[in-house]
Amino acid sequence: MLSQLSTLVACDTSFPPGDSYADMAEIVINLCRELNATHEFVRIPEPLWASPGVHGPRINLLTTPAIVQEGLPELLIYFHVDTAPAGDGWQRPPFEVTHENGIVYGRGTADMKGTIVAVLDALYRLQQSEVELKYQPILAFCTDEEGGKYPGIRYLAETMELPELLLNLNGSAEKRIWAGCFGSLNYELVCRGKSAHSGTPELGVNAVEEGMAAIQALMNLKPVIEQRCSQMPAAPDASGPLQAHLTITSISGGDKGAAVPGECRIVFNRRYLPEEDERQVYNELQAVIEQALAGSKLLEWSLQEIGHLPPVRDPDGPGTDRWTAARATACNEPIDSFVRYGSTTSSDFGWVQRAGIQHMMLGGLSRPGRNVHGADEHTTEKDLVELSRAIQYFLAADFQPQTSEAVPLAEPTDYTS
Repeated sequence: MLSQLSTLVACDTSFPPGDSYADMAEIVINLCRELNATHEFVRIPEPLWASPGVHGPRINLLTTPAIVQEGLPELLIYFHVDTAPAGDGWQRPPFEVTHENGIVYGRGTADMKGTIVAVLDALYRLQQSEVELKYQPILAFCTDEEGGKYPGIRYLAETMELPELLLNLNGSAEKRIWAGCFGSLNYELVCRGKSAHSGTPELGVNAVEEGMAAIQALMNLKPVIEQRCSQMPAAPDASGPLQAHLTITSISGGDKGAAVPGECRIVFNRRYLPEEDERQVYNELQAVIEQALAGSKLLEWSLQEIGHLPPVRDPDGPGTDRWTAARATACNEPIDSFVRYGSTTSSDFGWVQRAGIQHMMLGGLSRPGRNVHGADEHTTEKDLVELSRAIQYFLAADFQPQTSEAVPLAEPTDYTS
C-alpha cells in the first residue's frame, strides 16, 4: 500500500488548477492491472467546469475489477483524486510519502489517496482467495471535489444511472455512522466604484470603503444566523447542537497606495441547515446587502453564487448496518461504540441525492489532527490496514454482521492475507 501511495502522492493533483487528472487516471489504470479491470473515461464538458484559474480536461474514471460474479448488486465506491494545494509550513516534502513510526505523511494521504490503496489492497486479497462476493464493486475516481464549480460525481449522477448503493470514502476513520451534513453556499459580492488618484479621491468612488457597509451588515447578520440549529444529531463530544454559519473568507480591492480602488470583491460562505431552503438563504443575504448599500456612492454592485454543495439528508439504507459491522470488526470495536451524527461540513454527495439516490455510506481516513488541507497531512499504517479490512469484510459474501455489543476480531482464513 505504501508503495502505491507514494506513486499517487507524487502526482500533484492540486485543485486549483486540477490539470493532472489525465495523468492520475493513467496511474490508477496501471495500479489496477493485476485486477484485470475494465475502465471507462467520462469527460465533463468544459462549459460546466470552466472558471478562472482552472484548466486541463476533467476526466472521471470508472473501473470495474474482473473479480466480479454475474448477477450481483452493484456497489459504487467513490474517491476524489484532487487534493488541496500544498500550501506552506511543511516539515516534510508534500508530494512524497514520508513514513515515520507508523505515521504516513504527504498531501492526499488522508484526503483521500490513501483510501484508494486501501481499497485496492482489499480487492487484491479477495481476488487471490476467490471468495464469493456480496456486491460487484465499481470504483469511481472523480474530479473537482476540493471546490470545483462542477464536481465529477455530480456529473456522473446527473448523466448516468448509478448503483443504488454508494460508499463514499471521503470521510472519517472515527467511529461514526453518517447522519448527513450541511449545505454550503459560496457567494461573491462585487462592488464597482471609480478609480482615481489618491491625492484627489473626490474624483473617484472608493469601492473598498463603500463596500465596508456591506461587510458590516453581514457581520451584524452573522450572530442571527448562528442562532439557527439543526435537528441533525451532533457528535458526542460537541458543545451543543449543529449551528448555521456565515463566514467572510476573502476581501480584495486595489493594488497600490496611490490609487483609489475602483473595485472590491468580497467572498463569503454560508453553511446552511438541511432544514433551510437555499432560495431563502439567498434572499436574506440579498436583502441585507441591498439595504446596506442603498445610500452608497457605488456605480453598481452584484451578488452571485460561485459554489454550492447541497446538504445530505438521512443517508441510511440497507447497507448501513453491514458497513458499520464491517468497520467494527476490522478495528475490533463494539458496534455500539459507533455513533450516528452529522456535521456542518459539506459533501458533493448532496448533488447525488438531488439526482435521486438517497442511500449512501461514509468512511475514510480523516481524523482530528490529521492536518487535512494543512501542512504535514498524514494518516497511519493502522488506519490504512483497518480500512482495507473493512472493505474486505463488507464485500465478502460470508461475512455475517454482528449485532451483539462486542464484535470479535474474526479473520476468515479463506480470504485474509
